Amino acid sequence: MTPKAKEDKLLGLLHEMGDVIVAYSGGTDSAYLAWAAHQALGERAVAITADSASIPASHKLDAEAFAQQFGFRHEYVETREFDNPDYVRNDANRCFHCKDELFTVLEKVGLERGVSHIVYGVNKDDLGDYRPGQRAARLHSVKAPLVDADLTKAEIRELSRQAGLPTWDRPAAACLSSRIPYGTPVTIQNIRTVEIGEEEIKALGFRQFRTRFHGELVRIEIAREELPKALTLEMGAKLTAVFKALGYKYVTLDLEGYRQGSMNEVLTVLQTAPATSYTSQNPTG
Repeated sequence: MTPKAKEDKLLGLLHEMGDVIVAYSGGTDSAYLAWAAHQALGERAVAITADSASIPASHKLDAEAFAQQFGFRHEYVETREFDNPDYVRNDANRCFHCKDELFTVLEKVGLERGVSHIVYGVNKDDLGDYRPGQRAARLHSVKAPLVDADLTKAEIRELSRQAGLPTWDRPAAACLSSRIPYGTPVTIQNIRTVEIGEEEIKALGFRQFRTRFHGELVRIEIAREELPKALTLEMGAKLTAVFKALGYKYVTLDLEGYRQGSMNEVLTVLQTAPATSYTSQNPTG
Protein backbone atom coordinates (compact mmCIF):
# COMPACT_ATOMS: atom_id res chain seq x y z
CA MET A 1 0.00 0.00 0.00
CA THR A 2 1.39 3.42 -0.92
CA PRO A 3 1.78 6.14 1.70
CA LYS A 4 -1.04 8.10 0.04
CA ALA A 5 -3.33 5.06 0.23
CA LYS A 6 -2.43 4.71 3.90
CA GLU A 7 -3.30 8.37 4.44
CA ASP A 8 -6.68 7.79 2.80
CA LYS A 9 -7.21 4.85 5.14
CA LEU A 10 -6.29 7.03 8.11
CA LEU A 11 -8.77 9.73 7.09
CA GLY A 12 -11.44 7.08 6.67
CA LEU A 13 -10.78 5.62 10.12
CA LEU A 14 -10.99 9.04 11.72
CA HIS A 15 -14.16 9.92 9.81
CA GLU A 16 -15.81 6.71 11.01
CA MET A 17 -15.13 7.67 14.64
CA GLY A 18 -17.38 10.71 14.30
CA ASP A 19 -15.56 12.81 16.88
CA VAL A 20 -12.17 12.58 18.55
CA ILE A 21 -9.87 14.05 21.13
CA VAL A 22 -6.27 14.00 19.89
CA ALA A 23 -3.55 13.74 22.53
CA TYR A 24 -1.37 16.41 20.96
CA SER A 25 2.22 17.16 21.93
CA GLY A 26 3.11 19.07 18.77
CA GLY A 27 5.73 16.58 17.58
CA THR A 28 5.80 15.24 14.03
CA ASP A 29 3.42 12.34 14.66
CA SER A 30 0.81 14.03 16.84
CA ALA A 31 0.84 17.15 14.65
CA TYR A 32 0.16 15.04 11.56
CA LEU A 33 -2.58 13.16 13.40
CA ALA A 34 -4.19 16.40 14.63
CA TRP A 35 -4.07 17.80 11.09
CA ALA A 36 -5.58 14.60 9.67
CA ALA A 37 -8.32 14.57 12.30
CA HIS A 38 -9.21 18.13 11.33
CA GLN A 39 -9.29 17.15 7.65
CA ALA A 40 -11.61 14.24 8.42
CA LEU A 41 -13.83 15.74 11.12
CA GLY A 42 -13.43 19.51 11.18
CA GLU A 43 -14.76 21.00 14.43
CA ARG A 44 -15.61 17.53 15.71
CA ALA A 45 -11.91 16.99 16.37
CA VAL A 46 -10.08 18.78 19.18
CA ALA A 47 -6.35 18.56 19.89
CA ILE A 48 -5.48 18.72 23.58
CA THR A 49 -2.00 19.33 24.98
CA ALA A 50 -0.89 18.48 28.50
CA ASP A 51 0.03 21.57 30.49
CA SER A 52 2.80 19.80 32.37
CA ALA A 53 6.19 20.85 33.68
CA SER A 54 7.66 17.88 31.81
CA ILE A 55 6.82 19.48 28.44
CA PRO A 56 9.21 22.28 27.42
CA ALA A 57 7.56 25.68 27.18
CA SER A 58 8.96 26.10 23.66
CA HIS A 59 7.24 22.87 22.56
CA LYS A 60 3.90 24.11 23.88
CA LEU A 61 4.31 27.35 21.96
CA ASP A 62 5.20 25.41 18.80
CA ALA A 63 2.12 23.21 19.24
CA GLU A 64 -0.08 26.26 19.69
CA ALA A 65 1.37 28.03 16.63
CA PHE A 66 0.86 24.93 14.46
CA ALA A 67 -2.78 24.65 15.53
CA GLN A 68 -3.36 28.31 14.74
CA GLN A 69 -1.64 28.01 11.34
CA PHE A 70 -3.84 25.08 10.26
CA GLY A 71 -7.02 26.22 11.94
CA PHE A 72 -7.87 23.29 14.17
CA ARG A 73 -9.27 23.39 17.69
CA HIS A 74 -6.59 23.29 20.36
CA GLU A 75 -6.78 23.35 24.14
CA TYR A 76 -4.62 22.66 27.19
CA VAL A 77 -5.43 20.47 30.17
CA GLU A 78 -3.52 20.41 33.42
CA THR A 79 -1.97 17.08 34.34
CA ARG A 80 -0.64 16.34 37.80
CA GLU A 81 1.74 13.43 37.36
CA PHE A 82 4.23 15.08 39.72
CA ASP A 83 1.73 14.53 42.54
CA ASN A 84 2.06 10.78 41.99
CA PRO A 85 4.92 9.20 44.03
CA ASP A 86 5.10 6.35 41.52
CA TYR A 87 5.92 8.85 38.78
CA VAL A 88 8.40 10.86 40.85
CA ARG A 89 10.21 7.66 41.87
CA ASN A 90 11.20 7.29 38.21
CA ASP A 91 11.43 3.58 37.73
CA ALA A 92 11.08 1.84 34.37
CA ASN A 93 7.30 2.48 34.45
CA ARG A 94 7.52 6.27 34.68
CA CYS A 95 6.10 6.76 31.18
CA PHE A 96 3.13 4.55 32.07
CA HIS A 97 2.23 6.78 35.01
CA CYS A 98 2.57 9.91 32.87
CA LYS A 99 0.33 8.61 30.09
CA ASP A 100 -2.09 7.10 32.60
CA GLU A 101 -2.56 10.56 34.10
CA LEU A 102 -2.97 12.20 30.69
CA PHE A 103 -5.48 9.64 29.42
CA THR A 104 -7.42 9.77 32.70
CA VAL A 105 -7.79 13.53 32.29
CA LEU A 106 -8.72 13.21 28.61
CA GLU A 107 -11.29 10.54 29.46
CA LYS A 108 -12.94 12.96 31.88
CA VAL A 109 -13.02 15.65 29.18
CA GLY A 110 -14.54 13.17 26.75
CA LEU A 111 -17.25 12.14 29.20
CA GLU A 112 -18.14 15.75 29.95
CA ARG A 113 -18.45 16.56 26.22
CA GLY A 114 -19.85 13.31 24.93
CA VAL A 115 -16.74 12.55 22.85
CA SER A 116 -16.25 8.81 22.74
CA HIS A 117 -12.82 8.45 21.10
CA ILE A 118 -9.33 9.45 22.25
CA VAL A 119 -6.46 8.99 19.79
CA TYR A 120 -2.71 9.42 20.08
CA GLY A 121 0.24 9.55 17.74
CA VAL A 122 2.07 6.25 18.18
CA ASN A 123 3.19 4.93 14.78
CA LYS A 124 4.11 1.50 13.44
CA ASP A 125 7.83 1.92 14.16
CA ASP A 126 7.15 2.70 17.82
CA LEU A 127 5.86 -0.82 18.45
CA GLY A 128 9.39 -2.22 18.55
CA ASP A 129 10.61 0.20 21.24
CA TYR A 130 10.21 0.16 25.02
CA ARG A 131 7.20 2.43 25.54
CA PRO A 132 5.19 1.81 28.73
CA GLY A 133 2.80 4.54 27.60
CA GLN A 134 1.35 2.04 25.13
CA ARG A 135 0.19 -0.04 28.10
CA ALA A 136 -1.61 3.01 29.49
CA ALA A 137 -3.25 3.52 26.09
CA ARG A 138 -4.56 -0.03 26.12
CA LEU A 139 -5.84 0.39 29.66
CA HIS A 140 -7.84 3.46 28.64
CA SER A 141 -8.90 2.13 25.20
CA VAL A 142 -7.04 4.96 23.48
CA LYS A 143 -6.82 4.33 19.76
CA ALA A 144 -3.71 4.52 17.57
CA PRO A 145 -5.00 5.27 14.06
CA LEU A 146 -1.50 5.80 12.64
CA VAL A 147 -0.77 2.17 13.57
CA ASP A 148 -4.10 1.00 12.19
CA ALA A 149 -3.24 2.73 8.90
CA ASP A 150 0.16 0.96 8.95
CA LEU A 151 2.05 4.28 8.81
CA THR A 152 5.76 4.38 9.60
CA LYS A 153 7.70 7.39 10.84
CA ALA A 154 9.30 7.96 7.44
CA GLU A 155 5.92 7.86 5.73
CA ILE A 156 4.44 10.31 8.22
CA ARG A 157 7.31 12.70 7.59
CA GLU A 158 6.88 12.42 3.81
CA LEU A 159 3.09 12.85 3.93
CA SER A 160 3.55 15.82 6.25
CA ARG A 161 6.00 17.34 3.79
CA GLN A 162 3.58 16.85 0.92
CA ALA A 163 0.82 18.51 2.96
CA GLY A 164 3.05 21.52 3.69
CA LEU A 165 3.27 20.83 7.41
CA PRO A 166 6.36 22.51 8.93
CA THR A 167 6.63 19.63 11.41
CA TRP A 168 7.66 17.17 8.70
CA ASP A 169 11.37 17.34 9.57
CA ARG A 170 11.07 18.32 13.24
CA PRO A 171 13.69 16.53 15.36
CA ALA A 172 12.49 13.70 17.57
CA ALA A 173 11.16 15.03 20.86
CA ALA A 174 10.41 13.53 24.26
CA CYS A 175 9.32 14.81 27.64
CA LEU A 176 11.96 16.38 29.86
CA SER A 177 11.65 13.60 32.45
CA SER A 178 13.22 11.21 29.93
CA ARG A 179 16.52 13.01 30.54
CA ILE A 180 16.65 11.80 34.16
CA PRO A 181 18.22 8.34 34.78
CA TYR A 182 15.90 5.65 36.10
CA GLY A 183 16.10 5.56 39.89
CA THR A 184 16.83 9.28 40.22
CA PRO A 185 13.67 11.07 41.42
CA VAL A 186 12.09 13.35 38.83
CA THR A 187 11.53 16.81 40.29
CA ILE A 188 10.39 20.12 38.89
CA GLN A 189 13.82 21.51 39.74
CA ASN A 190 15.94 18.97 37.88
CA ILE A 191 13.80 18.98 34.73
CA ARG A 192 13.81 22.78 34.77
CA THR A 193 17.61 22.61 34.75
CA VAL A 194 17.42 20.27 31.75
CA GLU A 195 15.01 22.56 29.92
CA ILE A 196 17.17 25.66 30.36
CA GLY A 197 20.28 23.78 29.25
CA GLU A 198 18.61 22.45 26.10
CA GLU A 199 17.31 25.87 25.14
CA GLU A 200 20.89 27.17 25.46
CA ILE A 201 22.19 24.38 23.19
CA LYS A 202 19.51 25.24 20.64
CA ALA A 203 20.63 28.87 20.80
CA LEU A 204 24.15 27.72 19.92
CA GLY A 205 22.81 26.38 16.63
CA PHE A 206 22.40 22.66 17.31
CA ARG A 207 19.32 20.86 16.03
CA GLN A 208 19.17 17.30 17.42
CA PHE A 209 20.47 16.73 20.94
CA ARG A 210 19.68 15.73 24.50
CA THR A 211 21.08 16.68 27.89
CA ARG A 212 21.16 13.75 30.30
CA PHE A 213 21.04 14.67 33.97
CA HIS A 214 23.42 12.71 36.20
CA GLY A 215 23.44 14.76 39.40
CA GLU A 216 26.62 16.86 39.43
CA LEU A 217 27.40 15.72 35.87
CA VAL A 218 25.62 16.52 32.62
CA ARG A 219 26.05 14.18 29.64
CA ILE A 220 25.36 15.99 26.37
CA GLU A 221 24.30 13.93 23.36
CA ILE A 222 24.52 15.68 19.98
CA ALA A 223 23.61 14.10 16.63
CA ARG A 224 26.66 12.53 14.99
CA GLU A 225 26.42 14.76 11.94
CA GLU A 226 26.62 17.79 14.25
CA LEU A 227 29.40 16.45 16.49
CA PRO A 228 32.26 18.10 14.55
CA LYS A 229 30.79 21.48 15.45
CA ALA A 230 30.68 20.46 19.12
CA LEU A 231 34.18 18.97 19.19
CA THR A 232 36.11 22.23 19.18
CA LEU A 233 37.79 24.00 22.07
CA GLU A 234 35.71 27.09 21.46
CA MET A 235 32.38 25.24 21.58
CA GLY A 236 33.58 23.18 24.52
CA ALA A 237 34.20 26.39 26.45
CA LYS A 238 30.72 27.69 25.59
CA LEU A 239 29.00 24.48 26.67
CA THR A 240 31.02 24.37 29.87
CA ALA A 241 30.06 27.94 30.73
CA VAL A 242 26.36 27.24 30.09
CA PHE A 243 26.13 24.14 32.23
CA LYS A 244 28.39 25.22 35.08
CA ALA A 245 26.16 28.27 35.41
CA LEU A 246 23.27 25.82 35.92
CA GLY A 247 25.07 24.19 38.84
CA TYR A 248 26.74 21.18 37.23
CA LYS A 249 30.29 20.45 38.38
CA TYR A 250 31.19 18.29 35.38
CA VAL A 251 30.26 18.83 31.73
CA THR A 252 30.71 15.89 29.35
CA LEU A 253 30.05 15.28 25.66
CA ASP A 254 28.91 11.74 24.78
CA LEU A 255 31.13 10.52 21.93
CA GLU A 256 28.44 8.10 20.71
CA GLY A 257 26.30 11.08 19.86
CA TYR A 258 22.55 11.44 20.19
CA ARG A 259 20.54 8.23 20.21
CA GLN A 260 16.89 8.02 21.00
CA GLY A 261 16.08 6.24 24.25
CA SER A 262 19.67 5.98 25.48
CA MET A 263 18.44 5.94 29.07
CA ASN A 264 16.73 2.63 28.28
CA GLU A 265 20.13 0.98 27.74
CA VAL A 266 20.30 0.19 31.46
CA LEU A 267 17.04 -1.75 31.49
CA THR A 268 16.91 -5.54 31.46
CA VAL A 269 15.91 -7.53 28.41
CA LEU A 270 12.70 -8.50 30.19
CA GLN A 271 11.73 -4.89 30.84
CA THR A 272 12.43 -3.85 27.27
CA ALA A 273 10.53 -6.61 25.47
CA PRO A 274 8.92 -4.92 22.45
CA ALA A 275 5.15 -4.42 22.43
CA THR A 276 4.78 -5.96 18.98
CA SER A 277 1.39 -7.49 19.75
CA TYR A 278 -0.31 -4.11 20.20
CA THR A 279 -3.16 -2.95 18.03
CA SER A 280 -5.48 -0.16 19.01
CA GLN A 281 -8.45 -2.31 18.06
CA ASN A 282 -7.53 -4.81 20.78
CA PRO A 283 -6.94 -2.72 23.90
CA THR A 284 -6.64 -5.72 26.21
CA GLY A 285 -4.12 -7.59 24.05
